[in-house]
Amino acid sequence: MNRRDWLRGLLTLTGLGLVPGARAARSELRIQDSPVAGFQYYDGDLVWDRLRVGDGLTLRREADNRYDHRAVAVWWRDHQLGYLPRIENHAVAQMLDRGLPLTARIDALATSADPWQRLRLSIHFSQRMAWG
Repeated sequence: MNRRDWLRGLLTLTGLGLVPGARAARSELRIQDSPVAGFQYYDGDLVWDRLRVGDGLTLRREADNRYDHRAVAVWWRDHQLGYLPRIENHAVAQMLDRGLPLTARIDALATSADPWQRLRLSIHFSQRMAWG
């Protein structure tokens, strides 16, 4: 049994999996909250006035990144905002590599001189739920 089948079985046992013939809805499990590393070096200041709490973010895996082979870039629309911090990107990188359905969104915005305090995001595992 591979890991994807194992995870699918676990989700089914816990009631999060899709039951054949049942109606389905999306459910999200919050798996991580993080600041954005490198915010000051990318487009954060350029788009600051347009960012809103709740806005969706895109997580892009950069396995060929020369500084961090587990790099996960954080994008808002067509603008890179930075990266998940290296100390917090391992599990998310593995999940993205396996094609698991992750979503991210802005949780908090702060006008702080410290770039690590400017934007916080949350990452969610999206799963289809079913009921009879």
